[in-house]
Amino acid sequence: MSICQGKNEWPELVGVQGDVAAITIEEENSLVTAMIVKEGTGIPEDFRCNRVWVWVDESGCVTQVPRIG
Repeated sequence: MSICQGKNEWPELVGVQGDVAAITIEEENSLVTAMIVKEGTGIPEDFRCNRVWVWVDESGCVTQVPRIG
């Protein structure tokens, strides 16, 4: 159970184009902003209920389960 409100992870989006995944995430949980990040990029380590990292490969496909963090 998450301390954050609304849907908090999207396993069904692995393999989907990152921009499509970001739109889907924000439609399914209006309290979050989806942030597209290329694999290997550094990110802040702080936890936020209003942020979802969407990790993509060189072709722009989601490589990890997007989740609030």
